Amino acid sequence: MERVVVTGGAGFLGSHVVEELHNRGYENVFVPRRSEYDLRTYAGNIGMLYTLKPDILIHLAANCGGIGLNQAKPAELFCDNALMGILMMEAARTSGVKKFVQIGTVCSYPNLTPVPFKEEDIWNGYPEETNAPYGLAKKMLLVQGQAYRKQYGFNVIHLIPVNLYGPGDHFDLVTSHVVPALINKFYNAVLTNQPEVQVWGTGAASREFLYIKDAARGIVDATENYDGAEPVNLGSGSEVTIVDLAHMIADEVGYKGAIFFDATKPDGQPRRRLDVSKAEREFGFVAQTSLEDGLRQTIQWYKDRHDNQ
Repeated sequence: MERVVVTGGAGFLGSHVVEELHNRGYENVFVPRRSEYDLRTYAGNIGMLYTLKPDILIHLAANCGGIGLNQAKPAELFCDNALMGILMMEAARTSGVKKFVQIGTVCSYPNLTPVPFKEEDIWNGYPEETNAPYGLAKKMLLVQGQAYRKQYGFNVIHLIPVNLYGPGDHFDLVTSHVVPALINKFYNAVLTNQPEVQVWGTGAASREFLYIKDAARGIVDATENYDGAEPVNLGSGSEVTIVDLAHMIADEVGYKGAIFFDATKPDGQPRRRLDVSKAEREFGFVAQTSLEDGLRQTIQWYKDRHDNQ
């Protein structure tokens, strides 16, 4: 059985990918820890690869977060993610890795990409400003992977997941994405009897969400069955406005107060929905979890841990 390293394997997405690998019978799955290897350095990557000796490397480690974090630390997000990916791919190429699975980001797409986003549209403009440094860092890894495939014959694939959510997400309001942030706000508003909850932006922007277990399944499907230079979207293929999302979450947690949309805060990209037909065509991936069911499971997970603290 092949040896698999999952960077970021102890994180939100990574832990679900590790679980999916184990469920499929992979016995030799390794998760490098930040305390042992600084993956922003070439030495850290070489040390990790020569110690763990993977046949397959799934690169999920990232410094990322919601709009607030992207606004506060754009340089850090660009530098950390670019360095990790560039140095890791080069180290993997020279260390006998057979397949490198690079996880990109929907933030790489141009701000006004026609909906649904098709993979070939990724170069047709500049990303939305608040996410651009992170999105461009990941986009450069697409270029690197294609160049390495062309010059060295190195098997690199590039997957572009849409916004993820689910059990194990990060719920702190400083770094979290929109779904966990809203769950945190509305559930705590119920517990403290707050008459109003503020939501960033006008609420008019739309987003597509992919349940974390579906995302993990899609990544492993691609790892096993996709071998191509072009990127592939991973998503559910449906979108929801932030207004509707906020009301769905409020209803599910039992919040009855007012919801105020703060238009002085950024909306981010106006619309976001992926064309997911290529993933189905290339490796048979179709999302299975509806937004309603996924939110219900995520909220229950959050309640259980919040109430037992």
